[in-house]
Amino acid sequence: MAHLQFDGCDAVALATEYGTPLYVVSERMIRDRLREIRKDFLDRYPNTGALYASKALQTLDICRIVASEGIGLDVVSGGELFAAAKAGFPMDKIYFHGNSKTESEIRMAVEYGVGRVVVDNLHELAILDGAARTLNRRVKILFRVTPGVDTHTHEFMSTGKLDSKFGIPLDPRVRDEYVGAALGMEGVELLGFHFHVGSQLLSNESHLKAISIICKLMVEVRDAYGMTTRELNLGGGYGIHYQDDEQTRPLSYFVDAMMANLGTACSAAGVAMPRVVIEPGRWVVGEAGITLYTIGSRKVIPDVRTYVGVDGGLPDNPRPALYGAVYEATVADRDDGPRNEVVTVAGKCCETGDILIRDIALQSPMPGDILAVFTTGAYNHSMASNYNRLARPAMVLTNAGKHRLSVRRETFEDLVAREL
Repeated sequence: MAHLQFDGCDAVALATEYGTPLYVVSERMIRDRLREIRKDFLDRYPNTGALYASKALQTLDICRIVASEGIGLDVVSGGELFAAAKAGFPMDKIYFHGNSKTESEIRMAVEYGVGRVVVDNLHELAILDGAARTLNRRVKILFRVTPGVDTHTHEFMSTGKLDSKFGIPLDPRVRDEYVGAALGMEGVELLGFHFHVGSQLLSNESHLKAISIICKLMVEVRDAYGMTTRELNLGGGYGIHYQDDEQTRPLSYFVDAMMANLGTACSAAGVAMPRVVIEPGRWVVGEAGITLYTIGSRKVIPDVRTYVGVDGGLPDNPRPALYGAVYEATVADRDDGPRNEVVTVAGKCCETGDILIRDIALQSPMPGDILAVFTTGAYNHSMASNYNRLARPAMVLTNAGKHRLSVRRETFEDLVAREL
């Protein structure tokens, strides 16, 4: 039986060398996606920019890879900003997002000299203006707005609807309060707007609807304030393959239609085409990652279900419990074997909901086998926890048959290191 090969590496051999659970991430695949962004967006359309949404997966190595490909970075916390700085990421290519930035994070963004702050509310706008004036700086900002677009995704991943914790609703009374305040401040320079309609979107429909709404906003602020929208950030959210018939679209499927619609709308409205920025995250790293587990227990409940237990679960991948996410997997020891047994893969935590995959056909999984779960590059490592005092996994970077340790496995000593 053939072992699973991932980016030219034997998955069983990786599990043997580095232990399990183990995140395995392909540097080659990430670079391929980043280069697709350059080829099909940055090089094709003038006056554009691209950011990697680092919340999907941020390590020092990932920051360095993104920087080396000439792509910017989207961060949402002081911790992500600190890590980017630690990796030597260019500060002027960083956008600082977040709906509830603390005063210390806002000051940190100003002190570090980030390229843009994406402002979510009036509270942070006032703090930002004060911090910028104290340091004798003028910070470039975008307002995050909620275009009120419904999306066909999980409710927890829909961020562009009117009732959202993110962004400014486009009620004229609310809009004018924000725009008027920013234009009167010395410490900030309002360049334009940002929206993000949702995540894991397999169609461009929601993005195109949002662009139509944002174009109207550009006209309204021009007429009311004489403001030219110089920059428009169209967010990300491009979906990838997790299961069944979900299809990963090329970047061009999203950006070509968005740029065409935006160009037409701007021309019809008589407004100048702004600089356009996109910020994919999951689309860059999701399919570049797999997670390896060692199978332990088998529990057969006659006429009901067979549970297969693994040495990880909810702490290294909370998405099945959080979103009902569904994954594909294989027994890496016999990847080409017949899938002749339907089982449910259970995690090791003391939670009934710690189920990684329900009712999946696998190659008769047995204790000691290595299970490989696909498409875990995004929102696994970055959302990992220590629930039940489980140590977070190591991460290995692969590149066309080569592999190296990128993040070491936590130890039990690490788990108590902060405790007095």
